Amino acid sequence: MVVAKPSGVATHRGWDDGDDALLQQTRDTVSAYVYPVHRLDRGASGCVLFALDKEAARAFAEAWPEADKRYLALTRGHPPDELVIDHPIPRAPGEDRVPAVTEVWRRESFGRYSVVEARPRTGRLHQIRRHLKHISCPLIGDVRYGKGEHNRLFRERFDLHRLALHSISLRVAHPDGGELAVECPLAEDLVAAIAAAKLAFSVD
Repeated sequence: MVVAKPSGVATHRGWDDGDDALLQQTRDTVSAYVYPVHRLDRGASGCVLFALDKEAARAFAEAWPEADKRYLALTRGHPPDELVIDHPIPRAPGEDRVPAVTEVWRRESFGRYSVVEARPRTGRLHQIRRHLKHISCPLIGDVRYGKGEHNRLFRERFDLHRLALHSISLRVAHPDGGELAVECPLAEDLVAAIAAAKLAFSVD
């Protein structure tokens, strides 16, 4: 099962003290136990994959390193048209740095901002956010790695009150053979904020 996670909801209660985590919501909706194969940051939105039994969860976990995961992000700054960011980051807070690689494509720019597509080849904590900060193109709405003045501008001028990161597609080997391939349209608040910013900066 693939769920379109909204921004502001934790994937799993283990990462959040609230009772509204996506795992619990999904379990209640389908009236069955589900197993999260991966997670998205609370502020991010888009595709989240759940398995319906332990065997499928194990198979997806084994296939996950080769999965093709694509994200759209709104950044301050203009990265190159195409870039491979190879920069070690900690696997978890307080741990040693480990290899981390993200492919990035700049899809469009307006004013001081860009829409980028990102494909993480490894799965480290906050990898896309950290890597884009590393090249001086932090995500809009990122209170940890971003820039407060730009976050405020998008809140106040373009009504964007969340991390500008969305999982748009996922391709991974299916336990029954073949491939699971899904897409998740960009969240409406991101669509509206990007459209408003493009219009504003084309006028400015």
